[in-house]
Amino acid sequence: MNDLTDFSPNVLAEACPSRQVLKHLTSQWAILVLRALGEGTLRFSQLRRKVGGVSERMLAQTLQVLESDGLVRRVSYPVLPPHVDYTLTPLGAEAAIRVVALTCWIEENLARMKDGERATE
Repeated sequence: MNDLTDFSPNVLAEACPSRQVLKHLTSQWAILVLRALGEGTLRFSQLRRKVGGVSERMLAQTLQVLESDGLVRRVSYPVLPPHVDYTLTPLGAEAAIRVVALTCWIEENLARMKDGERATE
């Protein structure tokens, strides 16, 4: 199924390749990286500080996956020490808009969700 022109994506179908992208995009770290990069281009160290709690290894893996999915662009400059910038691609910017909406909704409704958790105990 290399030719996607004759393919109708269906994330509910077990064999649909969209599931792999969904898995990448909805990981905790991917969501936070997309939200942070939605504010602009960042260096690796800036991104790591902005996304609290992410390890260097996990951030590197997340950025590699998002880059391979066409959502993040990595620009390396031939200087010492190495300088690498990360920015969203146009497709990544579209995804970030949706991620920001979801994360803002979570922040706005967190207290209600916690109240609901206590109501079911």
